[in-house]
Amino acid sequence: MPFPRTSGILLHPTSLPSRFGVGDLGKPAYQFIDFLRESGQKLWQVLPLGPTGYGNSPYMCYSAMAGNPILISLDLLVEDGLLSADDIADFPHFPSEKVDFEAVFAYKLPLLQKASQNFVHHCPQKLQEEYQRFCAGAIYWLNDYALFMSLKTAHAGDSWHTWDLGIRHREPAAVGAWKLQLSEEINYHNFVQFIFFRQWSALKKYANENKIEIIGDIPIYVAGDSADVWAHPEIFCLDEETSLPSLVAGVPPDYFSNTGQLWGNPVYNWDNLQKTNFDWWIKRFEVMLEYVDIIRIDHFRGFEAYWAVPQGETTAINGEWVKAPGDELFEVLNEKLGKLSVMAEDLGIITPEVEALRDKFELPGMKILHFAFGGGTDNPYLPFNISRNSVIYTGTHDNDTTVGWFNQLGETEKQNVLDYLGCNGPDGINWDLIRLALSSVANQAIIPLQDIFGLGTIGRMNYPGKAEGNWEWRYQDKDFNPELTSRLKKLTQIYGR
Repeated sequence: MPFPRTSGILLHPTSLPSRFGVGDLGKPAYQFIDFLRESGQKLWQVLPLGPTGYGNSPYMCYSAMAGNPILISLDLLVEDGLLSADDIADFPHFPSEKVDFEAVFAYKLPLLQKASQNFVHHCPQKLQEEYQRFCAGAIYWLNDYALFMSLKTAHAGDSWHTWDLGIRHREPAAVGAWKLQLSEEINYHNFVQFIFFRQWSALKKYANENKIEIIGDIPIYVAGDSADVWAHPEIFCLDEETSLPSLVAGVPPDYFSNTGQLWGNPVYNWDNLQKTNFDWWIKRFEVMLEYVDIIRIDHFRGFEAYWAVPQGETTAINGEWVKAPGDELFEVLNEKLGKLSVMAEDLGIITPEVEALRDKFELPGMKILHFAFGGGTDNPYLPFNISRNSVIYTGTHDNDTTVGWFNQLGETEKQNVLDYLGCNGPDGINWDLIRLALSSVANQAIIPLQDIFGLGTIGRMNYPGKAEGNWEWRYQDKDFNPELTSRLKKLTQIYGR
């Protein structure tokens, strides 16, 4: 659906400042919302909020519906009486400019265990009732997730396809026996999810009260080693004998890669999903819409056709395009959930069929200014070529910052940028592109916070294809100042956002 003319900031909560090594849902998150309000912004875009696995990528989570425990605010647990001030008085020295995920997990998870024990033994009745309501409302996914994570701990973190056949195939006797054995661990994971969504819901309420909408992110695929695939193997293409994916996701060779990208996620068994009237997808959207206002769908083109690669391939070369029933899925979603507030990530190999699917349901696509200045005047990312029903970005979490991007351009493309902008030099290129995004006809404009700060490559969030060292960037309190707020607010007002 088309959106009103607005603008906002892209920032994942892990990037917020905190003395505990990673951004969380406590006071700095509320202060960030205050900045959004004071600078005239209406949108806060976050990356997927799920519990991350190897590499800490929010796009490879143990659940498509659960929340990430490390985002829980320890200060808020103290306010709830689930930890004492002494419990968090002594904490390690964490780097302030990036997340050391291993150190954060080592520090925070034992404290969450302690809070869980305190909840069991000293929980006020009112909080206990809240917990029971949450568990009842999340029954579709929570029980499977809590058992799955408990089983992973019991199996030293090994992937579920290596477990004994009984529990791998969820045979009732095996499930019952493991539930008895792991009851304490299961209760811990239930508690952690309750606290995460309690804190997140309070933060979202504050955002909405300040007229800020939150854009959440749904990756089209889920991790193979996840509660979703273990609990619903029939809706994925898996090998019956090994439980490994028989077909995996990726994208074919293109201008950027001679071998394509092999992501490794299992692709969907769309035939089985159709037989259930897309029940799992309906539930996934329902859960998401409880906690965000707008949904961005990552790799939207996979709903029209997806690149499927046989298991065992080491590159994405030997795959094939397979049609997907995206039209039927979105018809059902609209029928069940009403007109959806959805944005389509439509970057990459986009065909007329993908555009037709996007446009049929009036979903705004993404336009990236970093992509606009190579080629000629027919470049689809140039502002004069885009439609109103679009979301324009300077760059995304997968791009370099605007300053880093500009500094690495060749001289010809640099000059193209400066000629288009009418600039005499690269001073303040980040603000030049911010102005260009805000002034465009696109209904929505989203700016990564790093571009507001004018950071170089040091502020980059992710390098696609790089396994480690991503998702670590954080800002510090001192990075904000009234001049930035005032400057962004003025541009926002000038361009009617």
